[in-house]
Amino acid sequence: MRLLRLLVILYTVWRFGLDQIALREAPQRLVRWGARLAGTGRRFERPAGERLREALERLGPIFVKFGQVLSTRRDLLPPEVADELARLQDRVPPFPAEQAVRSIEAAFGRPVEALFEAFEREPVASASIAQVHFARLRDGREVAVKVLRPGMLKVIEEDLGLLRILAAWVERLWPDGKRLKPREVVAEFDKYLHDELDLVREAANATQLRRNMDGLNLVIVPEMVWDLCAEQVIVMERMKGVPISQVQRLREAGVDIRKLARDGVTIFFTQVFRDGFFHADMHPGNIQVSIDPATFGRYIALDFGIIGTLTEFDKEYLAQNFIAFFRRDYKRVAELHLESGWVPPDTRVDELEGAIRACCEPHFDKPLKDISLGQVLMRLFQTSRRFNVEIQPQLVLLQKTLLNVEGLGRQLDPDLDLWSTAKPFLERWMNEQIGWRGLWARLKNEAPRYAKLLPELPRLLHHALQQSQGPQSRELQRLIREQRRTNRLLQAILYGGVGFTLGLLALQVMTRARLWW
Repeated sequence: MRLLRLLVILYTVWRFGLDQIALREAPQRLVRWGARLAGTGRRFERPAGERLREALERLGPIFVKFGQVLSTRRDLLPPEVADELARLQDRVPPFPAEQAVRSIEAAFGRPVEALFEAFEREPVASASIAQVHFARLRDGREVAVKVLRPGMLKVIEEDLGLLRILAAWVERLWPDGKRLKPREVVAEFDKYLHDELDLVREAANATQLRRNMDGLNLVIVPEMVWDLCAEQVIVMERMKGVPISQVQRLREAGVDIRKLARDGVTIFFTQVFRDGFFHADMHPGNIQVSIDPATFGRYIALDFGIIGTLTEFDKEYLAQNFIAFFRRDYKRVAELHLESGWVPPDTRVDELEGAIRACCEPHFDKPLKDISLGQVLMRLFQTSRRFNVEIQPQLVLLQKTLLNVEGLGRQLDPDLDLWSTAKPFLERWMNEQIGWRGLWARLKNEAPRYAKLLPELPRLLHHALQQSQGPQSRELQRLIREQRRTNRLLQAILYGGVGFTLGLLALQVMTRARLWW
């Protein structure tokens, strides 16, 4: 089956003339060789972008998602190609409504007429994994019904099998293969694609994101109707907004486009660094803007099949890297790479610092329209190859989302300075982590643990002393570890209290001095 699928891919490439598109910028010798191999008798009347879009649609969901990412990079593609690929975001050819109805009735064991007062058989959006129909519940609520495409698992498994083979070849034959960990990257892609096939997981993701964003007043996440959520079908609150790609329509409605661009950056960094839980499929087809008076100008997030998560270590490491970049402290960036183990321990910090400076320095103090993150990443890739930097698969989704955010920001406000917009947010986040708020939050988190442990200390100490003949017992080792941990916390509180008291005294002295003068 894999061989058959490979033949289908090669035939699709040939049929839609993608080989000619790829060879357009190649050396003439390679063009002539490719033309002889593919056949010179083909003539294509339709534009290259249209043929590329249709080929990706024919090849299935993985290739459609690749096209969705490409459509946001207008700095890398001709405008006509980017416009054509943008149609992949929500205008993939739908599957028949009868199949959607059968899936809904199979999921809930009831006819559609019994579930909904009204059900629109014409889909309002059709994407690579599922399509959406509008409906109205028996209690009058307007909802959106998302139905998984039939037979998706088989298609995805076949394509992932080919990707695994390709990744293994890359790792064996390419000098940089092992460092880039292509098999681990494919495994991550495999995980997230399978997550998208479970719509109950998507509903849970949406609920968590809605809870996280509550109070930010910048983004709206639809509420799930949990009584009508299954693996193949989910029902959610209907959202009414203008697609983010229709910028002129948003301007006519009175939306502040520049503020919208800044809000998008704030939402992204809040999800990443405050929550460690971020929407990882932020292409324009999944984002709308509310023009309802009650929520005017807010983002509307859709499609929560792909969600990225970061550990506390990842968040702190990334925040320190970002802040060091914003401060142009390239030595600190190099040191962080060494501390994290991303580069070999014998790497010279000064050499890595110089290479990073050469990558990033030309891009500061420019508006977003003059900065290509793709070019920066390419330079960093070349640098990482020189210093044997290991690519971290857990950050692949974050890198993809950052590219989407850049593409969205470029579309809304080409003059947006991504660096200056993000820097204050990250500095505030770091201060909250290492300042008084961070200390107080950690004390509150540890309080239940110590409340349980402190009454047990005398008994544990007595038991440990009885068992202390020879090597230290496990209980004594535990006691010592907890005592050291308690000492560190007490020292932090003591030093913090002394510093706070000294600060108050200094403030009082300065106030009195000003009054005296």
